[in-house]
Amino acid sequence: MKNRDSAVRPLPDVGIDATAGASGRLDWVGMEGIALPVCFDAGGGEVQRVAATVDTFVNLVHAQQRGIHMSRLYLLADAHLGGKPVDAASLERLLRAFLHSHEGIADRACIRLRFDVLVRRAALRSDNHGWRAYPVRLEASLSEHGFRFELGTDVVYSSTCPASAALSRQLIQHQFAEAFPPGASLDHVGVTAWLGSEQGIVATPHAQRSTARLRVRPAPDASLPLIVLLDRVEQALGTAVQTAVKREDEQAFALANGGNLMFCEDAARRIQQSLESDPHIAGFNVRVAHHESLHAHDAVAHARGGAQEHVLSASPIEALPW
Repeated sequence: MKNRDSAVRPLPDVGIDATAGASGRLDWVGMEGIALPVCFDAGGGEVQRVAATVDTFVNLVHAQQRGIHMSRLYLLADAHLGGKPVDAASLERLLRAFLHSHEGIADRACIRLRFDVLVRRAALRSDNHGWRAYPVRLEASLSEHGFRFELGTDVVYSSTCPASAALSRQLIQHQFAEAFPPGASLDHVGVTAWLGSEQGIVATPHAQRSTARLRVRPAPDASLPLIVLLDRVEQALGTAVQTAVKREDEQAFALANGGNLMFCEDAARRIQQSLESDPHIAGFNVRVAHHESLHAHDAVAHARGGAQEHVLSASPIEALPW
């Protein structure tokens, strides 16, 4: 039962008291790791309700102000994020509510959301389908520079090393020369059988699961559904990891890997070119990591681009890591 006295007796609020010790303005004050339900439309026509981790911040402009009203940030986030699907417009409204609730205390606000969404993906050859979970990162800020919004996600794909493929082909050539020496008659059936044996293909190039981490700023007033972004990047790479796989799908995947040999530099440039041609994107950053099966370390490449690529590095919340 609630204490009735609390309704009439003012409760102490030491947060509004002037600090008795050190003073100074603070860049960001808030909360990290808030658990909240969020509705999100990835662009496939189905709104998903997902569990999100939310970080909320405002700055503290007065050097003598001891603290902010963290409960206000929490309650506003809870009220705004649990209803309609979250997007750039809804986050801008929320950030304006943050600043209104801290009028005279703060003049900048930012928010970050992290969650996973499920996307239905078709198999390469068979009639099967399966689910892929894609991480989503949304960042928004409101300051004297205006409103800024960024969308982030990861694309996981397979990468086959071009150098390893060339070395493997050389070994296969050497094995063929030993099995069928110069001057020997070549029998089509015999050669075909040899190629299909373990003795024929003596070496295979190394391939590895790889990750492209994307950070994209949509163009002003542009719609950039997550699925559109994912499709564009996966088509550029050609070897996105699969869900439901039968033998015909696995064979098609092996063929795609053989036709898409790539170093991390190649993968980064493919993504860069595909995103630069999209008028809905103002700027982007890409980090490609090939989690090597040959080495114990990763091969990594970074790229950026877009008509306004500089805006990403100028973000007032760039100090907050992904």
